[in-house]
Amino acid sequence: MGMKAAIAGNQGETESEIAEIAALYKEVRARSETLAASLSAEYRGVQSMPDASPTKWHLAHTTWFFETVILSQCADKYVPYDPAFAYLFNSYYEGLGPRHPRPQRGLLTRPSSDEVMAYRAHVDGAMEKLIAERGNEVAALVRLGLHHEQQHQELILTDIKHAFFSNPIMPAYSPVKRHAAKAAPDLSWAAHPGGIVRVGHEGAGFAFDNEGPAHEVLLRPFRIASRTATCGEYLAFMEDGGYRRPEFWLSDGWATIQTQGWDAPLYWISDGEAWSVFTLNGAKKLDPNEPVAHVSFFEAAAYAAWAGARLPTEFEWEAAKPEATGEVWEWTRSSYDPYPGYKPFDGTLAEYNGKFMSGQMVLRGGSCATPPGHIRPTYRNFFPPSARWQFSGIRLAGDL
Repeated sequence: MGMKAAIAGNQGETESEIAEIAALYKEVRARSETLAASLSAEYRGVQSMPDASPTKWHLAHTTWFFETVILSQCADKYVPYDPAFAYLFNSYYEGLGPRHPRPQRGLLTRPSSDEVMAYRAHVDGAMEKLIAERGNEVAALVRLGLHHEQQHQELILTDIKHAFFSNPIMPAYSPVKRHAAKAAPDLSWAAHPGGIVRVGHEGAGFAFDNEGPAHEVLLRPFRIASRTATCGEYLAFMEDGGYRRPEFWLSDGWATIQTQGWDAPLYWISDGEAWSVFTLNGAKKLDPNEPVAHVSFFEAAAYAAWAGARLPTEFEWEAAKPEATGEVWEWTRSSYDPYPGYKPFDGTLAEYNGKFMSGQMVLRGGSCATPPGHIRPTYRNFFPPSARWQFSGIRLAGDL
């Protein structure tokens, strides 16, 4: 289904639903700006690695999405704010023309942060007018655009955290200190009988195209941990030589830690006697009760092997419906593949998810950086197995 078909196929919105979409549009757009409010122009423009993007770019790209995917297609006589922005702020949509290289986004000293905010205001005015006049037609695309922006809200936090950690003085994004975690509950196991279970999104509510179609899968009996692994438990793995013992590691994982020199999760800092961890609130003493975060799939799989367990498949995770910590995304043992019967949208929107179904692993749940209302049981997050700048953690599973 292309963009125009998606619009034509969604004309059953009530007046109250359109009003809800209009209010949600303002709420989501305002939250992005709130996340950036404490950042100076210098911080908004910094890019610390090729996989991350500057905050300024996130603010502009999400605006470009509304302008290009919705306004340019649906709003009569809409004139783009600046034609050059189509090149600067396109992310990966090949069908929409050439784009600025991702690793060089930090070089975009222009437009300024102020001009990006003016761009947002311009597009917001046009979008609010379009929703008021043709909300019944564009509701599906507006919802997609808002969930897209929520994804980038999480990236704003993960990307600025990496940038601040890369600064020798390691500044804090927020000076508000979090309370120490409560003692982690004892680890227990929930048994699942397996059998034929139905997975994937169906029914009402928003979902990305990669969350469906819903279908049946056959599971063998399994067990799944009651909580995610803690920093203290992961430290025990490290102290038992976890990063020096190849028997726990997948071949690519072992090669990665040798090449990268990893000996601890990202953001862990040792002074030779004790560990501290860098957070969005700055560096603090490692709390053994907190969920371990910022580990790659390779590290998660190695820890599971050391613990005499394994990672759950994404279908086991969904069938068990574990209580998400709300702190870390949870690596699964599933590669990011299309569900049976999956068909991407026609046209530009076909590039949203399907093109990335290669070389990625699925994570389930949600994290402390995930926006409110953006966590659901069928959500399929995905990253390369070596990625660890996201708030990614570990839940164990095993066979019965």
